[in-house]
Amino acid sequence: MIKVITYGTYDCLHYGHIRLLERAKALGDYLIVGVTSDDYDKTRGKINNKQSLMERISAIEATGLADEIIVEEYEGQKIDDVKRLGVDIFTVGSDWVGKFDYLNEYCKVVYLDRTQGVSSTDIRAKSRKCKIGVFGTGNVVTKFVNECGFVNGVEIVEDDFDAVYVATTPDTHYSLVKQYLNAGKHVLCESPIAESVEEYEELLQLAQDRKLILMDGIKTAYATAYQRLLLLVQSGKIGEVVSVDSVCTSMSDFQDGSSFAGKWNSCCAWGPTAMLPIFQILGTNYKSKQIVSSFIDGEKKFDGFTKIDFVYDKAVASIKVAKTAKSEGELIITGTKGYIYVPAPWWKTDYFEVRYENVAENKRYFYQLDGEGIRYEIVAFSKSIETGKNIGNINSEVSDAIVRVIEDITRHKVIEI
Repeated sequence: MIKVITYGTYDCLHYGHIRLLERAKALGDYLIVGVTSDDYDKTRGKINNKQSLMERISAIEATGLADEIIVEEYEGQKIDDVKRLGVDIFTVGSDWVGKFDYLNEYCKVVYLDRTQGVSSTDIRAKSRKCKIGVFGTGNVVTKFVNECGFVNGVEIVEDDFDAVYVATTPDTHYSLVKQYLNAGKHVLCESPIAESVEEYEELLQLAQDRKLILMDGIKTAYATAYQRLLLLVQSGKIGEVVSVDSVCTSMSDFQDGSSFAGKWNSCCAWGPTAMLPIFQILGTNYKSKQIVSSFIDGEKKFDGFTKIDFVYDKAVASIKVAKTAKSEGELIITGTKGYIYVPAPWWKTDYFEVRYENVAENKRYFYQLDGEGIRYEIVAFSKSIETGKNIGNINSEVSDAIVRVIEDITRHKVIEI
């Protein structure tokens, strides 16, 4: 029996895909089709597939051409698959000529001419793009615009947009978000969305009433390593969590001697990111909190440094955030079996360690970080708009809890130092 294997994403399965599968099938007696996973596609720069992995697998099954379907999950897997499955022929489209010649050492390699005039890229390009307007300035806006270029199905425009990205100073977020929601626009807003719980809940209700997406923007929530970290914690890898300690500091805004006017204070610039793992791991129902802040302006609107301690029923947590002080920006999650250590700057992590009493059991995890998580945040925003359901990685309870803490600081419910 001659075994043939081929691979692809198979997003929006079309006639060209089917013709290629038919011709691959004709090369032998048994056809194995490898469908690339979402994570592996991300590492190859394929962002925002229209269909999930299971939808793509189901589409291949429905053709009746595949005798076996496998999932391609990592670089170099093709060699493993060819050897493990006893493959005789590897085949792929002619646009990859030469790319897989290295497999000739393990099996025969055949490049098939592709069906002209049809491709998944063309199909996606012809579908209506989500037009996003941008309101704000600074480095984060530049990154957002650049990252949109990597995402299928979105387009940055100046007028006639469907959605808007808001990244102005936090004191203007409420009024701008309300303005755009009232205008029928979906909104992705850098966190915090508002400076008071009353304002946030008003905006959330307005979005729900108008059937619009209102998404809280914290790019770290979309970093692959951070998401895998949460899954490990939830799986009990380090036992019951008893402490989460999160530090975020940066003095770059003031290294040129400039004033704090027009800049984000510490609690707004770093607070949402620092609180994110606490609220997503321990929840938002803490028993008490203590906030200690150092204000550097006469009106006490700019905290140069803030430390917050949270007490839960069976755990504690703390954050340190600063714009005028420096500390090690690490994240430590303490459990009853072990702990997770994420080195500085943890909010941009592509690596973390799970550590135990027996160091021989320690394990390191590495994940590719593309665009600091921003491009995957854009994907989630786009798909939320497309489906009409908020599928972002930050739920309203977490957003509410973040705003609640910010409100206490802005209203000076703190211990001042």
